[in-house]
Amino acid sequence: MYKQKIAVNGKRLKETLEHFADFGRTKNNGVTRLSLSEEDRLARDYFRSCCEELNMTVQIDDMGNMYATLEGIENKPPIVVGSHMDTVKKGGRFDGILGVAAGLEVARTLVENNIKPQVPLTIVNFTNEEGARFEPSMMSSGVLSGKFEKAVMMKKTDTEGMTFEEALHSIGYAGDRKYRLTEATAFLELHIEQGPILERESLTIGVVECVVGMVCYEIEVTGESNHAGTTPMNMRKDALFTANDLIANARKKLSSLDKELVFTIGRMNITPNIHTVIPDKVVFSLEARHKDPTVIKQVEAIIRDLTQLPSEQDCTVKAEKLWGRDTVWFDESICHALEQSARSLVYPFKRMVSGAGHDAQFIASYIPSAMIFVPSIKGKSHSEDELTTWEDCEKGVNVLLETILTLKS
Repeated sequence: MYKQKIAVNGKRLKETLEHFADFGRTKNNGVTRLSLSEEDRLARDYFRSCCEELNMTVQIDDMGNMYATLEGIENKPPIVVGSHMDTVKKGGRFDGILGVAAGLEVARTLVENNIKPQVPLTIVNFTNEEGARFEPSMMSSGVLSGKFEKAVMMKKTDTEGMTFEEALHSIGYAGDRKYRLTEATAFLELHIEQGPILERESLTIGVVECVVGMVCYEIEVTGESNHAGTTPMNMRKDALFTANDLIANARKKLSSLDKELVFTIGRMNITPNIHTVIPDKVVFSLEARHKDPTVIKQVEAIIRDLTQLPSEQDCTVKAEKLWGRDTVWFDESICHALEQSARSLVYPFKRMVSGAGHDAQFIASYIPSAMIFVPSIKGKSHSEDELTTWEDCEKGVNVLLETILTLKS
């Protein structure tokens, strides 16, 4: 039974994160480390060497996922921790890599304190979480969980035409299917929040209870092009004016549904996109995210109703659902253990949801899983301005360590 509290080495954690950042560091102190790039290979090699120094066993599966395992007292399925090393272009120093470095710091802390975990501890680095080089995002955890087909993923190409499979072999990290993560006692992913809530509420730890569901629609408005200077206003079929009305209507109705609902119109294409021509077609995306499936259904009903609204411009409107996902709820017992750890360490915390996708949401389909968030300053991520204080990073890893030590006690 574990009783004595130990703490991770914050100085060493900082040095480790900064060392990882050297593999792709940008002039503005961000990181560009695309999946299966040379920078990714160097980061992988460094991680592997660090784990082998701790006498951990390092294995690579057929998607390039890395697993470093510290032996436990009992030969049972491991507690798995980790995240990803790849970044977007000009991303930050914390997104993804914090979860991997956290696992490494936990292993180092256990070894230097001569503590053998009750069950094995495995640190995982998932390949291509960002999808910045090879789409889709969360590719490898998607293959592990049966969401994506390996054969299809292997043929995905980057902008230069190189396939995922070719890139995997080129950096020497094509492993064996037999090493895939198939079972575990638990999976824990420490990640930066990538949002402003924890900082705004002066909290240190977010216990993530779910990744919210979402829907994404494409709305097409069709009118008629004509001369912008000679066509009377009451004789126009202006697709952009109609789209503008639809967007205003959607914003009003969606805003009244629920305060936790978030929705975005992130893409819009206008044709012919010439200042002297009345637009004849506008296509825009509308996505919405919420944890309650009932609210998502209400969103979809509102979107469908938009297509039935009469248009002053006499345009036609179509809405096509591109994709959606259900809310993924994390394991309640693990969430409770994370809360207990934060409480015992006297770190202010709250239950919260994740609006962004993470590997944990796929792994949760077959392994009991949960996530820990630490604050993102000004809510910034996927940019060179991404920042989390070293103190908050350290506290997040302490929660991870405490949970690992108590989860199976």
